[in-house]
Amino acid sequence: MEEKGGGGGGLQCAQRGRKILFVGFSDATHLGPSEEWRKQRGVGSPYLFIQMNELLGSPENQEWRETGRWILFEEKLDLEAKHWSSPHVPTLSLSSIWELRALLTTGLVLLDCSVQSLSELTEQVSRLESLNPEGRERLKSVLLQRPQHHIQPMCWSALQSPLWQKLPPGTEAAAVLVGELDFLTQRLGVFVHFLEPVVLGTLTEVPLPMRFVCIILGPPALDKGYHEMGRAAAVLLSDPVFRWSACQASSPQDLLSAMDAFLEKVVVLPPGGVDLTERIPPPKCLSNVHKRLPSQLQESKDSCNGNISSKRDRYGYEHEPQPTSKELQRTGRLFGGLVQDIRRKAPWYLSDFLDALDAQSFSAILYIYLATIANAITFGGLLGDATDNTQGVLESFLGTAVAGSIFCLFAGQPLTILSSTGPVLVFERILFAFSRDHGLDYLPFRLWVGIWVAVFCLVLVATEASVLVRYFTRFTEEGFCALISLIFIYDAIGKMLSLAEVYPIYRPGLSGDTGSTPYGCLCYFRDTKGGQKGGDLGLANVSLLSPPECALQGGQSRGLGCHFVPDIAFFSLILFFATFLCATILKHFKSSHFFPSRVRKVISDFSMVLAILLGCGLDASLGLSTPKLIVPSEFKPTHPDRKWLVPLFGTNPWWLCLATALPALLMSILVFMDQQITAVILNRKEYQLQKGAGFHLDLFWVAMLMLLTSAFGLPWYVSTTVISLAHMDSLRRESATCAPGELPRFLGIREQRLTGLVVFILTGASIFLAPGLKFIPMPVLYGTFFYMGIAALSSTQFSERMKLLLMPAKHQPDLLFLRHVRLSRIHLFTTVQLVCLGLLWAVKSTAAAIVFPLMLLGLVGIRKALEWVFSPQELSWLDDPVPEENAKKVQQEKVLELEFNPRGNNSEHMSLETPEINISVN
Repeated sequence: MEEKGGGGGGLQCAQRGRKILFVGFSDATHLGPSEEWRKQRGVGSPYLFIQMNELLGSPENQEWRETGRWILFEEKLDLEAKHWSSPHVPTLSLSSIWELRALLTTGLVLLDCSVQSLSELTEQVSRLESLNPEGRERLKSVLLQRPQHHIQPMCWSALQSPLWQKLPPGTEAAAVLVGELDFLTQRLGVFVHFLEPVVLGTLTEVPLPMRFVCIILGPPALDKGYHEMGRAAAVLLSDPVFRWSACQASSPQDLLSAMDAFLEKVVVLPPGGVDLTERIPPPKCLSNVHKRLPSQLQESKDSCNGNISSKRDRYGYEHEPQPTSKELQRTGRLFGGLVQDIRRKAPWYLSDFLDALDAQSFSAILYIYLATIANAITFGGLLGDATDNTQGVLESFLGTAVAGSIFCLFAGQPLTILSSTGPVLVFERILFAFSRDHGLDYLPFRLWVGIWVAVFCLVLVATEASVLVRYFTRFTEEGFCALISLIFIYDAIGKMLSLAEVYPIYRPGLSGDTGSTPYGCLCYFRDTKGGQKGGDLGLANVSLLSPPECALQGGQSRGLGCHFVPDIAFFSLILFFATFLCATILKHFKSSHFFPSRVRKVISDFSMVLAILLGCGLDASLGLSTPKLIVPSEFKPTHPDRKWLVPLFGTNPWWLCLATALPALLMSILVFMDQQITAVILNRKEYQLQKGAGFHLDLFWVAMLMLLTSAFGLPWYVSTTVISLAHMDSLRRESATCAPGELPRFLGIREQRLTGLVVFILTGASIFLAPGLKFIPMPVLYGTFFYMGIAALSSTQFSERMKLLLMPAKHQPDLLFLRHVRLSRIHLFTTVQLVCLGLLWAVKSTAAAIVFPLMLLGLVGIRKALEWVFSPQELSWLDDPVPEENAKKVQQEKVLELEFNPRGNNSEHMSLETPEINISVN
């Protein structure tokens, strides 16, 4: 065999004085395919399962035993306890890495090997000139021994092992064999890269195709040098960048260059600085390995679960202008955007139903259904109070079912949930008060407002006004999302406090007008002289009689305790917080250490359903008369004097149909802002939606539904931010298989129409399900409201920055924007958002609520004014750049770069560190 590389088989290592042997093919087979073919090869499989087998036992009875395995992290087999350790970050000594590098420096490497079995590989390894015939046979016998695995390997047709189920599809394997052999007088090292992966018998505990084999053998030694060198080889192979370099290598020098690149990234821990016996747990977010790859392989990838990375220049802007999404490009034709939305969504229509066939959809349906009916009852009751029952709970149920079903069937973004919202309810209250004060017939007056709103919205659709949502940056989105979240939280707490009025809490020392004890219920009997006597004036134990028994014996129950149960208010609070805490804990249960991963995922998916069932079970076990869900049982209008179809004029004058255009204009602004801000939030890039948005199509159907609900006197509906976000969160898709120690990767949202459609059909059918729904306590549903509000609010960067206002600097988390923006500037930006949020809440809650739509529009202007206060880099970290300004800034940067560096040769030296933005999806 011809020897190739930096030294021959008989060369002496300058440092160790010992012969280091690697096996190589002849020049023709060593190079393998052409260099042009090599350049087209990629990293290969994203995962590599690495197993280290060691020769253990007495010299007369040695056998291969599995002692360690790697994918992303290391797992050690504790031989005494006979179980695998938890995955941890591997730690190595520098000496072991340098020893391995010495092997690569002076040895021969077997690259692009094309053997098909372990016996063929053993035959190649045993052809060393330094071995005598007896040594070759003994070495072949040792290498062909069947290794003993902690978990016996399964054949291809057998049941899959737990480890096999965790491995992602396409995973390849590598084997590291280390040990001491008494018949060897010199160290023997072999590094093999297979041209095509091949299964080598039972070399690993799972039958995976083999990509690499590393053999490190030698005479008996006092230290653990072979073991540590084997671990160093395994850690090298677990690095994707080194694997890519090994696949591209055409000579041992290429492997040395790859190892030098690896050593440049190694972090050294000084002795005494850390307890080396402790195992470092895996990080929650892995580093961007693709940034270390060559430029042709640097693709945009997620750095960790749910996070998105983007490259930005020294001003915080993208290196290349971000192209405007297809949904927000003007066509220049009337209804051009609507036509494009229909063409874009039509090919996905069938898959919108087929993609919902999963158990996760069932969980989402139950969760969103209960949230929807709770929302319908809450806003229906508030609307009934605001309109003197002209519209009530029944109208809310019917309108939610009809409008939501139509929207889910034909809208561009079916994940959106339509519902009554706080801002729209404020506007309805203003319209009713105006019509009542001026003697107008409310429903016909409201009908013409709805007609004009639909006309204005259709004009916005025709002129493609939805492209203006490009100016809705994170500042505007977070302000609106925070407002809606606070409305949910405020309503939930307000409803719970109102229970204290219906079920009062009695305090010690107080007594009623009857003179009885505050908690007592005494039975009084009328005496023969016309007076009354109590149970304590002659009859024994009559005070212990229940009110029904007292009435049967001719007595009369007296006392506050006869008609009120003082435990209701406190027990309702228990149900409220139990539902909220249970939903929160179970939602994060998938990241706990209990139960298998599949069980944790099911519990997390059904967290809200389990929390509601727990609240219902707790209520049923005690049998207290807590307020229950009340669903209308008859299909008729709430107000007895109204009909379903609203007349055009009623008793109103004809000219009112023209005068309603003014309030309709304000309402149109509110509908446009409410609908499109929610749509922008749901279609943010961190959700990784694949089927695209439909801003024009969504607004079109909102306009059509505005006509329908106005004609039948039903509430007006737009997208509700909080429930829509909860809907998307319940449909999060995560990787089913992941490496041990690795968190599941966020794969996107299960985009479909079926869950929303079934939710709204069930909402309409709830009128006929009243006997079963009456057992659900209202405090449980209020706890659901509270959970959705808190979850939506905590998902924003705004909530993270609010926490910083109350947090000392030394306890602040390591957030990325804290590394690039001064803390005082962050507090200033947060304060501006808090002031805007306070103004929105004040306007919504006062008589000036008529201008609330203009206040929402003013958020865009305030964001524009912030450019005079904050630098572009600060806004790039705290907010999103405005599209036109971003493109202009990038163009200016290109001009400056051409002026200072016309040939572009020194651009790498002039560029500064590229910041990385991670956006959370939880």
